[in-house]
Amino acid sequence: MRLTNVAHLRLPFGRLLGYDVTAGQPGRPLPVSFDQGRHVGAGDRAGSWMALSFRLSEPVSPDDLATAWLAVIARHGTLRSVFVPGDDGEPQLYEVEITPGEWVEHSIAPGQAVNDALRDVLDGACSPYTRPSHRLCMLETADGPTVVIAADHSHVDMWSMLVLARDLLAALAAVHEGREPALPPAPAFAEHTRALRDRPTAPHDVRRRWAEVLAASGDVMPRFPLPLGEETLHRERVEVRDVLGVDDSAAFGAQAKDDGVSTLALVVAAMTDVTLELAGSPLRAVFPVHSRYDATWHDSVGWFITNSVLESAVPEPRAAAEAVKEAVGMGSWPLEDVLRPWGGMPEAPGMFAISWLDLRRLPVRVDATGLEAQYVGATIRTDGVMLWFILDESGLHLRCRYPDTPEARLNVGNWLDTLIARLRSRARASVGGRLSVGDRTYRVQRAVRADVPALVALLSDDETAREGIEIARYEEAYDAVARDSAHYLAAVRDEDDRIVGTMQLSIVPGLSRGGVTRMQIEGVRVAASERSRGVGTAMLEWAHGHGRQRGASLAQVTTDRVCERVRTFFARLGYDDTRVGLERAL
Repeated sequence: MRLTNVAHLRLPFGRLLGYDVTAGQPGRPLPVSFDQGRHVGAGDRAGSWMALSFRLSEPVSPDDLATAWLAVIARHGTLRSVFVPGDDGEPQLYEVEITPGEWVEHSIAPGQAVNDALRDVLDGACSPYTRPSHRLCMLETADGPTVVIAADHSHVDMWSMLVLARDLLAALAAVHEGREPALPPAPAFAEHTRALRDRPTAPHDVRRRWAEVLAASGDVMPRFPLPLGEETLHRERVEVRDVLGVDDSAAFGAQAKDDGVSTLALVVAAMTDVTLELAGSPLRAVFPVHSRYDATWHDSVGWFITNSVLESAVPEPRAAAEAVKEAVGMGSWPLEDVLRPWGGMPEAPGMFAISWLDLRRLPVRVDATGLEAQYVGATIRTDGVMLWFILDESGLHLRCRYPDTPEARLNVGNWLDTLIARLRSRARASVGGRLSVGDRTYRVQRAVRADVPALVALLSDDETAREGIEIARYEEAYDAVARDSAHYLAAVRDEDDRIVGTMQLSIVPGLSRGGVTRMQIEGVRVAASERSRGVGTAMLEWAHGHGRQRGASLAQVTTDRVCERVRTFFARLGYDDTRVGLERAL
């Protein structure tokens, strides 16, 4: 899923509509969580919201979309609550009744970007004290509608945005089928706030570690370890980077598994290494952790995030894993009580925060690729550094926000560049691309265009080879294969960097067999000098892991009937010939 900012948001041009629901008078009072109190207590302001945009493949009437959205509001209590300033200045939270409203067209001025028009709408509609502080928008275009769901951060987190999108799509499907879009009730976030308040206070060792980490940071929340310029609010600079693609992400994950740690721990080890190198200090950062402790809250919407602190001083995977484990544990206790000695969260200019979300592990899923879904952050003024990492089926992505000052551009930019280079280097040197055969080591890499002559030579060295001699035709074919990431054309190299093997792996989704995804294996070749050593077996075992990483549950291969030796080889690896493959020229 693309992780972006409203200034970088990719939107088509069209009519911008917003659905104005009607909020009744404040009713029953609700508990306010510690983090909600901090956020809302800062008052109404632009840029306190978060959003999710996605594109629908077919036209939808505004009335149908509004009906579906009202069903979503009816399911989630936090969307039926509003904040009101209390007499003592502290925000109060109340239930309200939400009733149908009307669609309003928001004008896009000549020369104005759609992004800017949308930002103006959301800045006005999704502020802490607006009633309600959420908004459904739609861009009507010739290619179908783009939907934007936005809410003030006090009512949602990134997980919640997926829940809202999933529920809206389910309700919309019901409307299209002529059914009532009734969604099953979900526990309200207010119930979670009450449950959190009933938890026991943090033990002494947790309080002690909080005090130690804050003391090392000057008795404030951890700050970015390099200069950011004048300590005041500045216009933000936002960088959106794709850190690891699907291949490198899989290789990085394989390395983490081999090290016996999570992918997050391996990233923290790299951040620790970079921070020690560039700043001469351990990695210390604010570390948001979710509080959905059990499945009760998986389908709920709210701000199920609290803050912890992460301290990592040793750039080694196991040590980083322990640091992450400690941070999660420190964030598992009511924060209001833990931070009482500091009079609340001791924020200071330069605060450094690192957020991590692995979408592959969430129990809530949407077709992010098919929907062209984008997580959208607001535009604000800032004096600190915030990193968001998203890990999904397409790889590892990050968004970074920092003050737009010369010092921050230099120091945060250099820190990011060094980190990303370190992560990519680790991925490409990982066990995920390494084949160990006896005392020999080979590497599997995605072939580049310069490899084509060597690959053609391997393909030609076969008893049934049907290869030609026009290298230009092969280069054109390579370009077509390389454009589509579903295909992996492998170059297997030995210790001297000679190409000694190749194969093409293609991921093929389908509807048959209950929607099984297959991996097609073609063109498996091993150089004559390396045959009968186990290289081919190692290549196929690697290929099977490649397929599993990409959701394939069936591998299939074709070979000529006259190649008895090849058929025996595949049979030994568990392939059977119960099915018949047919072909004809076109």
